[in-house]
Amino acid sequence: MAAPEAWRARSCWFCEVAAATTMEATSREAAPAKSSASGPSAPPALFELCGRAVSAHMGVLESGVWALPGPILQSILPLLNIYYLERIEETALKKGLSTQAIWRRLWDELMKTRPSSLESVTCWRAKFMEAFFSHVLRGTIDVSSDRRLCDQRFSPLLHSSRHVRQLTICNMLQGATELVAEPNRRVLETLASSLHTLKFRHLLFSDVAAQQSLRQLLHQLIHHGAVSQVSLYSWPVPESALFILILTMSAGFWQPGPGGAPCRLCGEVSRGRAPSRDEGSLLLGSRRPRRDAAERCAAALMATRRKSEAKQMPRAAPATRVTRRSAQESLPAGGIDPKRELHPPVTSQEAPGTRRPPSAPAATSSASVASSSTSSSKRAPASSAPQPKPLKRFKRAVGKKGARTRQGSGAESEDLYDFVFIVAGEKEDGEEMEIGEVACGALDGSDPTCLGLPALEASQRFRSISTLELFTVPLSTEAALTLCHLLSSWVSLESLTLSYNGLGSNIFRLLDSLRALSGQAGCRLRALHLSDLFSPLPILELTRAIVRALPLLRVLSIRVDHPSQRDNPAVPGNAGAPSHIIGDEEIPENCLEQLEMGFPRGAQPAPLLCSVLKASGSLQQLSLDSATFASPQDFGLVLQTLKEYNQALKRLSFHDMNLADCQSEVLFLLQNLTLQEITFSFCRLFEKRPAQFLPEMVAAMKGNSTLKGLRLPGNRLGNAGLLALADVFSEDSSSSLCQLDISSNCIKPDGLLEFAKRLERWGRGAFGHLRLFQNWLDQDAVTAREAIRRLRATCHVVSDSWDSSQAFADYVSTM
Repeated sequence: MAAPEAWRARSCWFCEVAAATTMEATSREAAPAKSSASGPSAPPALFELCGRAVSAHMGVLESGVWALPGPILQSILPLLNIYYLERIEETALKKGLSTQAIWRRLWDELMKTRPSSLESVTCWRAKFMEAFFSHVLRGTIDVSSDRRLCDQRFSPLLHSSRHVRQLTICNMLQGATELVAEPNRRVLETLASSLHTLKFRHLLFSDVAAQQSLRQLLHQLIHHGAVSQVSLYSWPVPESALFILILTMSAGFWQPGPGGAPCRLCGEVSRGRAPSRDEGSLLLGSRRPRRDAAERCAAALMATRRKSEAKQMPRAAPATRVTRRSAQESLPAGGIDPKRELHPPVTSQEAPGTRRPPSAPAATSSASVASSSTSSSKRAPASSAPQPKPLKRFKRAVGKKGARTRQGSGAESEDLYDFVFIVAGEKEDGEEMEIGEVACGALDGSDPTCLGLPALEASQRFRSISTLELFTVPLSTEAALTLCHLLSSWVSLESLTLSYNGLGSNIFRLLDSLRALSGQAGCRLRALHLSDLFSPLPILELTRAIVRALPLLRVLSIRVDHPSQRDNPAVPGNAGAPSHIIGDEEIPENCLEQLEMGFPRGAQPAPLLCSVLKASGSLQQLSLDSATFASPQDFGLVLQTLKEYNQALKRLSFHDMNLADCQSEVLFLLQNLTLQEITFSFCRLFEKRPAQFLPEMVAAMKGNSTLKGLRLPGNRLGNAGLLALADVFSEDSSSSLCQLDISSNCIKPDGLLEFAKRLERWGRGAFGHLRLFQNWLDQDAVTAREAIRRLRATCHVVSDSWDSSQAFADYVSTM
């Protein structure tokens, strides 16, 4: 009897609250109704009025509302604001209630954006709260504009922070300063445990204060948090100081900025004390060489710059932009002078070509160097050469007019430029060639007599991320050298994506750093995604070099859009790449499981591709995009290699390849009893001899019992081809096909209806998924709906409302 009595007690309590608030709520809402021009509206229901009253007093009634019976609670949930709706989630689940529909309605009404069709939302509460956090942080939503968002008892940032798994920072680093502010300390602490992915989009030039805030934010979220992925998107003109700051912090290196508050989580270690060189060696790993290839290359670049400046001293050429403090000033062993002040930014009164004088004469700096006997062997010796001017950036594809200069020298004077080797990126055409010669000498293993640059040993090593993605971020020489230097010891990195970064000849430095990383104990790099417009190496040579450098790689995706007409090898005057990168020797066996390759135009040498396939015995998925071979025999050689050496292959995909003359090779593939999924996307399969080839193709598929998926988008199958394909599901077929993609195949409604009738006639059970995107189904909407209705009894149909009038040219070509 206890349960019914408790039920009645809760119901009586709710009725008392309703009786106490009904009259006041009714009088409030009846007044405007009487003055309405359209006449009096129906008053709200009594239950709704009670629910609103309860929602308004949840601060007092929360525990009682949680104990309400399920039917009553279900009607109150839509009336709660987002804070109490989020708090009551666990109680609602225990009572068998779901709030997903409420959160979806809140998303539609408040966010007013439609999620991508490719996105599968599993929890609308988490999605809403994550987006709500970002909007509040950027100031793009007014919480006081809607009663469902406004509650003085809760902090919007703090309440939603625990649902944030992905945070995006844009433009001028908006939000970084707010997050590291003292009032938001609890917000940052919550983010450190919940945030997994940090993204940067469309970054612009930032000031020193914003970078200092970002430094603290990255230190908290990466070094003391759970962030495992950092992605950078669309940064056409990267600011070197900011870019290198993000890279070094992502790699786990940390050194407090000038004037920055000590990290309370690090204890005494981070309070401005630079670790000893022995401690730095332990942080970086005892097996790592003191100066790897990338660091030697950077040192060679610096030496070349000083040498060229010494030659140009009599000409007294004017500087092109504000420079950093003279390299002759004394530095402590860690590479940073805590007393050094940052240069103020260039003011509008200064001419863009003027140079600020150094804070101390050169003679004084030289004397300072001579007087420092304890650390003279650990830093660059004093030189009588004059102050070197920074090099210009290497020219980009957009030309000189599209280049932007830094605003002031404050960003250049950041301390990262002292403990990470930074070499400016631009020189005249003749100087670029000289730099390349010396740089490549360092990469090839020689150690030229040059000034040593302070390495990362002056910083502390913390937790680092496991996934790094750079999308459309052009890498200058200094940025590429920094990335290579970090990669050589980044053992925690598991996935690396470099997409359209304009690497050019820096690809050789990247390969050297990846080879050095592979030799490190505990290297975890298993996925590499590389794409660019041009490459100094042919794509197959580049693939062979990567597989040699990373034999433990599991996933490799590589794409080059255009062939390199003018290869720019690392060594000027040499027609090929460095000998240690490419070679004719056999590729050692590797662990590659997934290989995706996008080729530029031009015939590809089949033997080189076969050599990669022969060494990849564990390959399970292969995708070739826009591949062209000299003859069908070469394509057949590749397929024969797959059959002999890649017996674990399950998925094979061809896209944008002309296979009209390779019909026998296609039949050979369809008879392969190890493949489970084959894709021929826009491969012009039925361009020649369709009447003879289609029956042969259907016969091969009917005898294949292992093939589960067949994707044929963009092959002009037409109604005749679709009806011929229906025979695969006949009664005498042993095919187990369960996924069929016939998108973009000029299929009309009458042909689709006949296809559906044949499937019904043969009585085959549901065979899985059927994709019908971008076919001519709008020519007869009634027939198309009937065909899809019949097909849904057999399989799951995915279609769209495509306008076929856009494909008039394709229609004419098939008449």
